[in-house]
Amino acid sequence: MKLKEFFYFNRSDRQAILFLLALAVAAITAFFLFDDKTVTTENGCRSQPQKGRVDGKTGRPLYYKVEERTPELFTFDPNTADSTALLSLGLRPWQVRNIYKYRSKGGIYRCPADFARLYGLTQKQYLALKPYIRIGKAYQPAALLPEAQERKARHDSLVAHYTPKLKAGEHIELNAADTSLLQHVPGIGPYYARQIVRYRDRLGGFVNPAQLLEIDGFPATSLNYFSVNAALVSRLNVNQLTLSQLRHHPYIDFYMARDIVDYRRLRGPLKRLDDLRLLKSFPPEALERLRPYITF
Repeated sequence: MKLKEFFYFNRSDRQAILFLLALAVAAITAFFLFDDKTVTTENGCRSQPQKGRVDGKTGRPLYYKVEERTPELFTFDPNTADSTALLSLGLRPWQVRNIYKYRSKGGIYRCPADFARLYGLTQKQYLALKPYIRIGKAYQPAALLPEAQERKARHDSLVAHYTPKLKAGEHIELNAADTSLLQHVPGIGPYYARQIVRYRDRLGGFVNPAQLLEIDGFPATSLNYFSVNAALVSRLNVNQLTLSQLRHHPYIDFYMARDIVDYRRLRGPLKRLDDLRLLKSFPPEALERLRPYITF
């Protein structure tokens, strides 16, 4: 556009054009002025010099520099250390604030590894601080208390002595097994193992696994894991035992024992179990239960 053509615009247009030209000149001038005061440092960053301060030797302007504090290493508890101590260790102010926020919300550092999760903490910093971290007893896990350790030791002992159970189709001999072997049966623990042995001693042995149901509360599901050798059953000689000895057997009560003793005294030794059939204390079902356990 020629200069004479500029005067063909009306007054308002000419003012707008002049304003835009003046604004463009001011922006270019400001850019160059600002660029002159910005200096590239040795590491490639652009820094703003401090106004009115120059290096006495080189005459070059001085630049802002953040003072770096040399870390001091000393023992500390991250649960109780104050901001002064944490800053002295070389932590940044914002890291200290994060520690305070964590503690204010109930967070606890229970071991040095917990402190490693501090945001912004580098491996180098953590490895340097780790030997100096001391967690106070008040903040250590309750599992480290003597009573908790004792309970854990008992639990570990039980696990170590855990008895593997029989699988389906496997059996143990009921009249020969001891308490340890009996505990291999599913559903049988130390209590029922002792009850089985105690009842077996009173009976003289089992002739059928179903007799285990005569033990109070015995689990019926365990019966399938037993086999019985009736040859191992001990028999009672009813012609030689006293009333007290006869009563000890689970299938003979006081009245039955008394009738046996009276029969021997009045009629002589018993020759067969059916000799007792006429006595009221010996119903047929009682005689059948006794038959595997009686001898003459």
